[in-house]
Amino acid sequence: MAQKGFVRRHAVKLIASALITIGVIYTVDSGGLKLVPDGGDFDHVRWLALAAYVPLLFGMTWFRAVRWRFLLRQIIVVPKLRLFAVSCMGFFAMWALPFRLGELARPLMLRTRPDEIKRGQPVLTLTAAPGTIVAERVIDGLFISIVLAIALITVPTVHPLPDTVVGLGISVAHVRLMGFAMLGLFTIAFTVIAVFYFARGFAVRATQAVFGIFSKKLATKLADIASHLANGLHVFSRGRDFFGFLLETAAYWMFNAAGMWVLALACGVTHGDGSSITFGEACALMGMLSCAILIPGAPGLLGVFQAGIYAGMTMYFPTAIVIGPGAAYVFLVYITQVVFCVVTAAWGLWHEGGTRRLRGVSLDEQPLVSEA
Repeated sequence: MAQKGFVRRHAVKLIASALITIGVIYTVDSGGLKLVPDGGDFDHVRWLALAAYVPLLFGMTWFRAVRWRFLLRQIIVVPKLRLFAVSCMGFFAMWALPFRLGELARPLMLRTRPDEIKRGQPVLTLTAAPGTIVAERVIDGLFISIVLAIALITVPTVHPLPDTVVGLGISVAHVRLMGFAMLGLFTIAFTVIAVFYFARGFAVRATQAVFGIFSKKLATKLADIASHLANGLHVFSRGRDFFGFLLETAAYWMFNAAGMWVLALACGVTHGDGSSITFGEACALMGMLSCAILIPGAPGLLGVFQAGIYAGMTMYFPTAIVIGPGAAYVFLVYITQVVFCVVTAAWGLWHEGGTRRLRGVSLDEQPLVSEA
């Protein structure tokens, strides 16, 4: 019954995500790009070098997971290993469910058990948890959009730039514009929650003045939601936590870029003159991928994931490379991350006590607790 209730509540999102993904897959396939490469596309892959991607992927996942403790610390304290286990399950939920429906999975995994409540453990409710997730997402978005903007400005592209993304029929100029638009979007989002955190009274009055023209009830609701979400910026009130979070966020994205760079080298992604992909280009590919997956998609980000990397490669590599070794590269980035996500989620589930630990988890309001 719980599963049926979930499907009913999110039916529109599920249907919309399926339609979007079908459209992306059709566009990619009809344009000549491959979700599954031909056998010959793997001819340049150095399989031993491919193994170097795995520890980089682990480092990326580790810092992505444990930095959350800095945002949670003023509410609860969670040991790093448990935070890693819970986050691995949460990352799988985010990957497997469309429209970011898995975002609340991580807080829900920290829910209070009855025995913990009796012991008087500190409690985290779902009115507080989303603020930490929103703060993490907005800071991540601002960080990677800055990296992408710098790469788009400073990293040399092929000359002349193609009019459209190889095989997609999407304007390269629009793709680059979307990268800068992402910087604007996250700058606005960060500014809004920062104003609600540092100048809440002013922000609430401004919201009520603007939206109150249409509906006072809506204005009050929006101000209340924004106030709760802005609480995730508590990390700014403690310098040690703030710098710790920024440092580990930088480490997370650095491991991510290094992994994409190493894997591209292993797959033989080169320029027209035979020179290898640069680290700056890998950062641009990472940024374009992050930009693409903002588009709502179906489970597994299938289609939008591949389209993002293909769009990035079009700006730096000749078509023969993009649809040859590049196709193998896109496939291996995707499949390696899927397998890694499934394996670490399975370990996290085991670490947390198996399926019995997850009984009763839903998207309804539930108390959450640390095991510090």
